Amino acid sequence: MPTRVAGNRRKSTRRWDMFARGRTTLDALERLIGGMGTGVLAMLSLMLLGATALMSLVGVGLLMAPAALRALRAVANRERSRLGDWGQGFISPEPVPDGLRAALADRTVRRELAWVVTHASFGVFLGILSTTLPVKAVQDVTFWAWWRLVPPEEASDAGLGLWTVDDGPSALAIALVAPVWIALTMIFSPLMAWLQAWPGRRLLALDADADLSVRVAHLTATRSAALDAHATELRRIERSLHDGTQNRLVAVNVLVGAARRAVARNPAAAEDILGQAQDAAEQALTELRGVVRSILPPVLAERSLADALDGLVATFPLPCTIEADIPVRCAMSVEATAYFVVAEALTNIAKHSGARRACVRVRRHDDRLQVEVIDDGKGGAGEN
Repeated sequence: MPTRVAGNRRKSTRRWDMFARGRTTLDALERLIGGMGTGVLAMLSLMLLGATALMSLVGVGLLMAPAALRALRAVANRERSRLGDWGQGFISPEPVPDGLRAALADRTVRRELAWVVTHASFGVFLGILSTTLPVKAVQDVTFWAWWRLVPPEEASDAGLGLWTVDDGPSALAIALVAPVWIALTMIFSPLMAWLQAWPGRRLLALDADADLSVRVAHLTATRSAALDAHATELRRIERSLHDGTQNRLVAVNVLVGAARRAVARNPAAAEDILGQAQDAAEQALTELRGVVRSILPPVLAERSLADALDGLVATFPLPCTIEADIPVRCAMSVEATAYFVVAEALTNIAKHSGARRACVRVRRHDDRLQVEVIDDGKGGAGEN
């Protein structure tokens, strides 16, 4: 019994290894085909750069050079994005400097020029080679079905010189060669994918100085945006307090003063005035609670974004559905931003769209939160 169990485990392990190897091969082929696509773009960019260089001899190319370098940057960024999808993160470089001399002096541009030459040739070659191997395997497996449609001399060459194909059994025997192509594909595809991506990893990654400069610029822009958002929020809170709560408190002060003056000569009138002052104070408290909730809704801290949106929809005057798929909570600042975006959108729908119903969809994809607010009314914003 133990021997049988051990044998079953070995068989299961072998099956799992074959599955993992097949998955690795498919991933490698996907990378190679994607790299061949960017290789074709690199080839077109290289042709444009070559034409620009030739026309520079008569002066016309100097006018085309900035556009050609920007096209090169777009292709290089596409390759950065492709490599980033497969695990290596890249920081997008700064735009191409203005002026041909400054652009050619830029180290990132020079590295991209070296990459485009390599990828337009070597990358495309590896992509074509990687697709040839599995295509040959499929061709050999199905050769018996269509061998009569090809010229006799080509059919004879299908046996790789080992035998002559002149009848059905010999054509069927071609299928025996297919495992060779499959084995070559499984062995060499991961290596070819690595070789194809290597120039991009080496040449398209920013050097230390450029990387630091980009990070500093990004942090500066992020800090500036955060300060602007903070200042905007402070102005919004100030307007809310000034236009609402402050006016209510001024009214309370005026009414209490009027009640004090009237209490001696007309107690009944003073009591009515105090009642009005109490109502104004309650309204001020209500508006103050609204301002506090607009800073950070308590339900977000206590429960979740989906629950906060449910409460928002409950007060919406139109039929509205919530579709929330948030398996893991986001940062509190992100959830608060999403909440206020939905609140503002629903307010605009109720006031301006003339819609009969609305729908709010909130989904989390990896580290991104996607929010959609849809209605059947008129107007709207473009997707971009």
